Amino acid sequence: MILVVTLNPALDVTHHVPGVDWAGVNRPAVTRARAGGKGLNVARTLLAIGAQVQVIGLAGGVTGEQVASALGELGVPASLTRIRGETRRTFAVFDTVRGNTALFNEPGPPVGQDEYAEFCAAYEKALAGCSAVVLSGSLPKGLASDTYAMLGSMAAEAGVPTVLDAHGEALLRGAAARPAIVKPNLAELEVLAGRSLSTAGGTDREAVARAARELRAAGPQAVVVTLGADGLWAVTADGSWQAVPPAGVRGNPTGAGDAVAAGLVHGLVLGRPWEERLRHAVALGTASVAAPVAGEFSHADYAAVLAGVRVKRGEAE
Repeated sequence: MILVVTLNPALDVTHHVPGVDWAGVNRPAVTRARAGGKGLNVARTLLAIGAQVQVIGLAGGVTGEQVASALGELGVPASLTRIRGETRRTFAVFDTVRGNTALFNEPGPPVGQDEYAEFCAAYEKALAGCSAVVLSGSLPKGLASDTYAMLGSMAAEAGVPTVLDAHGEALLRGAAARPAIVKPNLAELEVLAGRSLSTAGGTDREAVARAARELRAAGPQAVVVTLGADGLWAVTADGSWQAVPPAGVRGNPTGAGDAVAAGLVHGLVLGRPWEERLRHAVALGTASVAAPVAGEFSHADYAAVLAGVRVKRGEAE
């Protein structure tokens, strides 16, 4: 069973608008609302590919009740510690004419130390029955930047590997707890590196590789960087790889990185070699972009992309 931690879940609202007018009135052709946030997107993807999953996290208020109810309807096993604050919402506006998406993410409620202590007790019990942990998403107000480091250390003490998908100080501190994999995107890696990793022509692969090696030196066993349409760059103890999808896909990129995280942790639990692990992760991420809502994908798209993913071996580490 894979344990997915979501400390700052959300109710995701997606509007599909044909030709967004940012200075006028817009009337969405389609509106969808569902339980979301990075961790829940990871959990839904894992469930869809046949993995056993349990979600553990925090939820509060009317929005928190909606999130818990939606998870129950989807058949996602969840144990959510109740908090006093109101669970946040996120809004995605997808322009169906231009093919681009704007995101509006609320910061989330503050969390009290008593509420976090209650969560930690539940987390410690859940570790006893799981094969891997995913620590994913932003930290709500009230929780220290070393929260993921502490949760990762608890998992390590229980002999459970972790996959960390965070940003900023939470990512850097969490990396020091030696997770099995950390998964920054390009922008997050640039913040940690303190420099641009792109050129006028696009992503600078050598710069990305250098920055990924620097991050790996901070503690994690492997670093996998998501590069959008350019796929993934992975730096591990066994070497480096670039995994590229067969072609660019237009759609909603929300949740694509979460689908990649699901593919990585699933490959870790199954013991897949890195080439196959990355191939499946790229295919899941790309298929999710083509889906209308975060956390979903078409199995036909997944299979088609998987057949065309190119994985190239880099230099030994």
